[in-house]
Amino acid sequence: MKLGVFTVVLGSKDLDSALDYLKKLGVQSVEIGAGGYPGTNHANPDLLLNNSNELQKFKDTINKYEMSISGISCHGNPVHPQKEIANKFHTEFEKAILLAEKLGVDTINGFSGCPGDSKNSMYPNWVVCPWPEDFLKILDFQWNDILIPYWENESKFAKDHGIKKIAFEMHPGFCVYNPETLLKLRNSVGDIIGANFDPSHLFWQGIDPVEAIKELGSSIYHFHAKDTKIDKRNTSVNGVLDTKHYGDEINRSWIFRTVGYGHDYQTWKDMVSALRLIGYDGALSIEHEDSLMSGNEGLKKAISFLKEVLVFEKTNDMWWA
Repeated sequence: MKLGVFTVVLGSKDLDSALDYLKKLGVQSVEIGAGGYPGTNHANPDLLLNNSNELQKFKDTINKYEMSISGISCHGNPVHPQKEIANKFHTEFEKAILLAEKLGVDTINGFSGCPGDSKNSMYPNWVVCPWPEDFLKILDFQWNDILIPYWENESKFAKDHGIKKIAFEMHPGFCVYNPETLLKLRNSVGDIIGANFDPSHLFWQGIDPVEAIKELGSSIYHFHAKDTKIDKRNTSVNGVLDTKHYGDEINRSWIFRTVGYGHDYQTWKDMVSALRLIGYDGALSIEHEDSLMSGNEGLKKAISFLKEVLVFEKTNDMWWA
């Protein structure tokens, strides 16, 4: 396994400075944003795809610091009911694919997206219960009319450009938000679809990440190292569905935390062990979204924590068995 970082947390630095900083902290791999919500601070496809000198400079910078690229990320909602918004995310996602092809990276990270409830919708509609029966009709429309056809087409485009893995975060608010929905889309579209496993989004749903890892198995293509702290009092009163702003930390049922500040060493060691059991040997890419810490401090603490948790070396023969 490799210690990785999603470099958006260092968006104020240029790529060279960011990699220099990370290299000195012992980071081995980087995940690079190339559109959508992560932005293009470290990899702008419009520049890199149209300027061979800039592309070579980018490659040279990665090689200079002996970093691997765990994935190119372009998170968005390409099935948004407003065509202008959907087309923007769609175009950026395909540019990210073309950039990954140029860089020899076979993994694209993103979201499944969420359509509206009909062809006339203005906003996404995330369905979380089966009754009244209107909701089941919405799900049928979203999955069979929009989501599956879209990702069938996009998967073909990705394969044509050397992408082997489209890794979705299981993120509430989108159609793929847990192992069941991830596997539903994978079974409908093909094994190019897999998970960018982020336990922070599973913790607050009441999902055990270790069991989820075992359930998903070889369909885990990437891993985000991010934690969540559940507020027992607020959750006991109001449950886990919480629409208060992330900045209202003291009143929320849960907030995102730096790894180790939501769950202890044993929880993370169990996750790493489960990853090894299912054969995952890629990066654990730190994503910093902890509102109680600066990016600098949160990143350093996460790196220190994961160095104690990760298993870096390959196993030996079982001389005892």
